[in-house]
Amino acid sequence: MYRGRVTHSPLVVVTGGAGFIGSHVVDRLIGLGRRVVVIDDLRSGKRANLARWLDPRHALDGAEPALELLVNDVTEGLFAPLAAVTAKHGPVDRIIHLAAQVSVVASIANPLVDVHVNYRGTVQVLEYARAAGVKKVAFASSAAVYGETDRVPVEEDFPCRPMSPYGIDKYASEKMLHYYSAVQGVATTALRFFNVYGPRQDPSSPYSGVISIFADRARAGRDLTIFGDGEQTRDFVYVGDVARAVCEAALGDAGDRAVMNIGTGRETSVSQLARTVVELCGGRSQIVHAPARAGEIVRSLAAVERAATVLGFRAETALADGLRATLG
Repeated sequence: MYRGRVTHSPLVVVTGGAGFIGSHVVDRLIGLGRRVVVIDDLRSGKRANLARWLDPRHALDGAEPALELLVNDVTEGLFAPLAAVTAKHGPVDRIIHLAAQVSVVASIANPLVDVHVNYRGTVQVLEYARAAGVKKVAFASSAAVYGETDRVPVEEDFPCRPMSPYGIDKYASEKMLHYYSAVQGVATTALRFFNVYGPRQDPSSPYSGVISIFADRARAGRDLTIFGDGEQTRDFVYVGDVARAVCEAALGDAGDRAVMNIGTGRETSVSQLARTVVELCGGRSQIVHAPARAGEIVRSLAAVERAATVLGFRAETALADGLRATLG
């Protein structure tokens, strides 16, 4: 388990590091004393999420900023973008691969784009890691690999029956990670994120989770719409906890070839979530119901013992506390 700071500032590359989850991972890495290179095409990520670390006043060891942002598309490869950085600071030590097309709906509408971004992007990262001797690759997978399951909590060894190109490409990427570890000698860990929420999640994005949408509407006193009866459940995990899990997986040596759920192990209904958000925002909003959406998973809950055993990770943020931080 990784706990300490470093003095020689080896390079950590974070793909998708200007995004919602990625920027929180960057915050934690820099707090641990790591020199970070973000590769992000800024199609969904935002430079503003990284602004304070790009400021020269936030320098590592009083010299240069601890963060360098490279505006590039990982599907085109990492060799050219990283050449100048590695010539200056030395080889890449670890890669955290978060860059992705994250919408299930978009993947169904255009599976070719999903394959290109999510699967090809992962192979490009792994091929760079192999050629450059990177010590570890941590990969953001998804609970979408499971599809509909007949019981909860969902354990990592349950059969995976993804129901979208997004879930299929994440699952295929996990298999490619296993190949690069078993055959090519690149240590890898895949983390299956459940429903991540927190500050910097853009409620205007069609890819946003229900919490950011509820929060945005409740702040303005607008109605919150629940599809169906609201008894469908999710495992909502705070982004700060997710960033901690990612850093444990990437910076430590445990968990090679492991696949782990990252959730809380606690189940929350959408109705309960809506009531809590309305209460925290002063109770001005009404909760209304719309017809259930076809194909929506009824229950989702992570089994979390593997992450606890392998990484020493357990989510610590209670939902109410995470919601307060999200609501600001």
